[in-house]
Amino acid sequence: MIDLKEIRNKITKKENFYFLTIIIFIFFIDRYSKIEIINNFSQNNFYINEYLNLSLTWNTGIGFGLLSSDSTLLYNLTSSLIAFVIFVLFYFAIKAKKNEKFVFSLIIGGAIGNFYDRLIFNAVPDFIDLHFNNFHWFTFNVADIFISFGIIIYLIMGIKLSK
Repeated sequence: MIDLKEIRNKITKKENFYFLTIIIFIFFIDRYSKIEIINNFSQNNFYINEYLNLSLTWNTGIGFGLLSSDSTLLYNLTSSLIAFVIFVLFYFAIKAKKNEKFVFSLIIGGAIGNFYDRLIFNAVPDFIDLHFNNFHWFTFNVADIFISFGIIIYLIMGIKLSK
């Protein structure tokens, strides 16, 4: 059973304050980047070089456009699942060791940024388009970068611990 008093005591610890600060920082970096793209690049593509474009697309699915659908029911179910996952990650982060807190903060900060967009816009603005010749990677955003780095670091930590 979840003890809310214990969770409140853990949240107020100094190490958790840093963890929350990182989450808030990531959220605001993500918000700033998306606001700039929406306000300045919504009608056209901006070509930075032969490998990188800024091109706004709206993603109604989860990471990399998976589960995109016009179904309101699927969208709401997916959004509810994402909210649940964020709360579970937050719970694990509070109970985690210091080095794990940083990793969880990367994932949670990005996830909250994308979840905010789902609530406000009913879609997530993706705009970073990496490509080589005719091969284009999935269009993504700053939040996705933090989520991906957090997951990669977490997997590497798990592999090192299992050895």
